[in-house]
Amino acid sequence: MPPPRLIVVLVAVSCLASTVHADVTLPALIGSNMVLQQGAAACVWGTADAGEKVTVEVCAQKVAATADDAGEWKVKLQPIKAGGPFDMTITGKNSIKLENVMFGEVWICSGQSNMAMSVHGSYNAFGEELEANYPNIRLFSVGRVTSDTPLDQVKGRWAPCSPDTVKYFSAVGYFFGRKIHQELGVPVGLINTSWGGTPAEAWTSAETLADDYYTPLHERWTAIIDGYPEAVKKYNEETIPAWKEAVAKAKAEGETPPRRPYAPQGPSSPHRPSNLYNAMIAPLLNSPIAGAIWYQGESNAGRAYQYRKLFSDMIQDWRAKWGQPEFPFFFVQLANFTAVAPQPGESAWAELREAQNMALALPKTGMAVIIEIGEATNIHPKNKQAVGKRLAMAALGVAYGKDVAWSSPLYDSMCIEGDKVRIKLKHAFDGLTTPNCAPVNGFAIAGVDRKFYWADAKIEGDGVVVWSKTVPKPVAVRYGWSNNPVCNLYNGAGLPASPFRTDTWPGLTINNQ
Repeated sequence: MPPPRLIVVLVAVSCLASTVHADVTLPALIGSNMVLQQGAAACVWGTADAGEKVTVEVCAQKVAATADDAGEWKVKLQPIKAGGPFDMTITGKNSIKLENVMFGEVWICSGQSNMAMSVHGSYNAFGEELEANYPNIRLFSVGRVTSDTPLDQVKGRWAPCSPDTVKYFSAVGYFFGRKIHQELGVPVGLINTSWGGTPAEAWTSAETLADDYYTPLHERWTAIIDGYPEAVKKYNEETIPAWKEAVAKAKAEGETPPRRPYAPQGPSSPHRPSNLYNAMIAPLLNSPIAGAIWYQGESNAGRAYQYRKLFSDMIQDWRAKWGQPEFPFFFVQLANFTAVAPQPGESAWAELREAQNMALALPKTGMAVIIEIGEATNIHPKNKQAVGKRLAMAALGVAYGKDVAWSSPLYDSMCIEGDKVRIKLKHAFDGLTTPNCAPVNGFAIAGVDRKFYWADAKIEGDGVVVWSKTVPKPVAVRYGWSNNPVCNLYNGAGLPASPFRTDTWPGLTINNQ
């Protein structure tokens, strides 16, 4: 039998553990300063003792739930109109008071580095930060972690938008949210869940990726994981010593040292299929949202044909998991990047843009075309203001039904007329044009030999007539079909036409699914 003093200690520890376990707890996403989706059955959830009754009070509503055997509870509120601030009280064996709670429009902001890029890294960073006093815009940045199984928690906290809090928040997310807030006059909640360099499959659930179509993807990752121990050994014993030697030599010779080599990818890699969905999307699913914005694609550019299915599958996957089958989803087409090609040719980035364009077949989607604001030597173009605004215009037009020019011109159809091809475009919005009425450029044309030549073009109505003396019998036309195209076709709203092709000939990435 334990001595009396030990018994007292054990009882005290037991009581303390019981008390701690009994406390009602909330996930990070439910906290002071948060925005909950207006007009929806907003959720509040957390943990407590199994069987414990938990009551949530806000806006004259009082809703109760009982924690299940796992200690989890969730309540759904009756829809509440945009407004606030409100206090919210959650009561079980303990009581939690949340302050400055708003109801408004909640948007997910996700993707890779161009979504993660902060306001501090954008054009006019100091000026943008200085004027970012929008207390009814609320910011939440999801902590970057990975998981091989779905999690129920994320790290982060809500904060009102201010010069201090906006500084390292997603620039695209902020500029998008600011425009929505200004136009609608309601609180806006922005949840930034992004990670640089990551592919779309990392953000897609395992259930969706179980499709046989993705077998090559899983086989590649099985090989990576099986070889991980040996890869780490080689990295530590060969790669890093060689790098250190190169750094020492560069310093001795007054040259710029080489960057540290990337570590081998393994089971916890943010590139691994579903690892980011599990850790950075799944924990958000309880909370109804207005929609999502997405800026990603660079890391899938070498597998554009696979992206045709993957991207659409990911959008539908998120919608199904959120229980909102058609929530609005708006995305950014890849910008122009790398050197300008002197002659028409194939392009992996053009193929990825085409794959992104195909996702517009899904309902309530829209695409921000930014083919003219990229930077040849910078994969992270700084003009995030234009990106955010174009996404916001798509949201205002599609999600909110505003009478605005919300889309770039998109390819609709073609008609061969002798030695010319007539291209019809949709979303001309007050007519097609070029800056300063300059000649139209960016078009290429080909005959049955599939060899493309630069073409002449002129605007006629809501379309463009394309021709070349070199191709007397044309069969196909391409526009802006390169990594960094020189093209200048716009609609009357000043939005650039999306690159496109009329042919379906195999490209660079068709065998790299």
